[in-house]
Amino acid sequence: MNPNLHKMKEIALTYLDRSGGLQKFVEDCKLYNDSKQSYAVFRFLISVNPSDIAELDASFGNYILHEPMKATKIFQTVCFTAVKTLTLIQQLQTEAQMNIVLKLTHLPSLPCYTLSLCKFPFDYMSQRFYMSEGIVIAATALTKYTQGARFVCSEETCPFSEGFQYIRVHTPGATESATVRNDFVCSLCSSPLQEDIKYRVLGDKQIAEIIDIKALSAFQGFSNSKKHFRFQSFTIFLRDELANKMKIGCRYKVIGIPVCMQNGSQVTVCLEANSVLLPNLRVQTNDREAAKAEYLDLLVATNDSLMLERLMNYSVCLVARGIKHIPSGEVFPTVSKDKHGTGIASIQAGSALLAKGGICFIGELSLYKKDKLEQLQSVLESRTATVFIPGKKYGEDIDQQISFPIQTSFWSFIDVDSCSRKHLLKDDAPIGQIDLNLASANLIDAFGLLIHCTEPSVCHLALPIINFIFKKAVDPEEASHVFSQQFKTQDYEEFLAFAKNLHVELGSEAEKLIHGYYLASRRVRHSIHGSDLSTAALKVLISLSEAHTKLSLRTKVLEEDALIAILLYESSLTLKHGASVFCVPPNAVFPFELNSENSLVQRDVYLMQCHQHLMQFVSTYGPAGHILSSED
Repeated sequence: MNPNLHKMKEIALTYLDRSGGLQKFVEDCKLYNDSKQSYAVFRFLISVNPSDIAELDASFGNYILHEPMKATKIFQTVCFTAVKTLTLIQQLQTEAQMNIVLKLTHLPSLPCYTLSLCKFPFDYMSQRFYMSEGIVIAATALTKYTQGARFVCSEETCPFSEGFQYIRVHTPGATESATVRNDFVCSLCSSPLQEDIKYRVLGDKQIAEIIDIKALSAFQGFSNSKKHFRFQSFTIFLRDELANKMKIGCRYKVIGIPVCMQNGSQVTVCLEANSVLLPNLRVQTNDREAAKAEYLDLLVATNDSLMLERLMNYSVCLVARGIKHIPSGEVFPTVSKDKHGTGIASIQAGSALLAKGGICFIGELSLYKKDKLEQLQSVLESRTATVFIPGKKYGEDIDQQISFPIQTSFWSFIDVDSCSRKHLLKDDAPIGQIDLNLASANLIDAFGLLIHCTEPSVCHLALPIINFIFKKAVDPEEASHVFSQQFKTQDYEEFLAFAKNLHVELGSEAEKLIHGYYLASRRVRHSIHGSDLSTAALKVLISLSEAHTKLSLRTKVLEEDALIAILLYESSLTLKHGASVFCVPPNAVFPFELNSENSLVQRDVYLMQCHQHLMQFVSTYGPAGHILSSED
């Protein structure tokens, strides 16, 4: 025996013993041994930490990383010897029946182990482990593949017409025909081999597509640099325990072996996944936090759609997951046939899922047809998007319906002048309500916050940020130079990233003020307009208060944060349903006439007056002592 091979087997056994892998293997063997079912293939998952093995022997650690197929064979021999020595599985006859799968915990954090289609050239011919990171933009439905099969010689007099000498199992990069087909021959007598179909083992398979995180800038409709790059999606094969592990719209690190797949005349580079990990994200919300977050949908009514669109588009680009939707594309998930020739259903993410944990800017509502607006309203109300997969069309026996949680804030706007030209405002409209007949009332209500962005008076200079955005739209390089004396785009990005990760708590005074306003406003508006505030109003008020706290770089929500939230929300209610007893003028929080540092003191005085009016409103119409009543 090769001395190096013998040494590596010893190291493999030592590692299994020290890591607890041997004990787990013994327990897995008991499950097979206790089963009354007959097996031809015995599959075992073995967790491997390359760093720990490298500490035992650097050569063997390198062997696992760069020769994974051969390394798997070593573990297969060691495990087979353990089974025979300890009599762990009575049914096991040959080493070929052992299907060992090494699961890597991680890869060394070195550039040579990173596979990115943003870089060229890259090595995809050597079948070793690489790590690729990206966002899932599409995933197919689950299908079956042959995990393992037993073959016997068709010649009855041949010794190999019985037993388990010919066992074929799936290996990374292998197609279905590499595991099961009818042209295999016996190595002893050259007779055709026949599959013993009752021993075929099936597993789950799924195909996912990811894009590099850098490629998100292509969906923002706005570039912060002059650099141009090419990107394309990257195919990931997920099998067995990894199937359904990657969710559309989420970001993952995938360890796997690159393979080339032939699809007609095209050759596609894919990755056979070995492990799927969540990345460690420091300056943005990760996928687990996103599931707990509340999202605020913003609708702006404006007289100057060009300025507003550029302003919102620029703002969307300041967050890590800001997506500008293209009207010709799809906002929500859609179904199409898998492009790899399988004919199964593939679900495409759409802009909303790509913006998971961030903002999806869908532009002007008038650009969308009625059915799309109805779908948008449904998603805003339920926070889920549903796709229907007709089974007959995609080779399945039954139809499927899959729902996706939409953890995204939607931004949109309406051109008020366009609305006014198409519709006349009703004479009996409540005071303060604006004409938004271009969109249905239910759709407008579905947005958490409605803002009327009126055109500033011509006697006031435009704000510096507006000047900057217009210059950036015309000449990005020149605008960056001009604005560098004040704030750069990077400054805004870093500020928002830092503020977003602050963990804030709701102060008792702020909470009391929010609940008091909520109850008082609900009673007043119900008696005047017959419209109740939904329970979602409380979530919006708290979200706005927490957002203002974070922008102020504090960790506790104060009364002043609650005041800003209430003024914004009351202004939104006035635009939707008309004014109430607590009357808030347009642009109450950020009036256009206060646009310099010298006027900030005036704004503070104004906000103090608003606070006094609010307290009087709550004491008059709210519960005594701001205590929650049973009607909540």
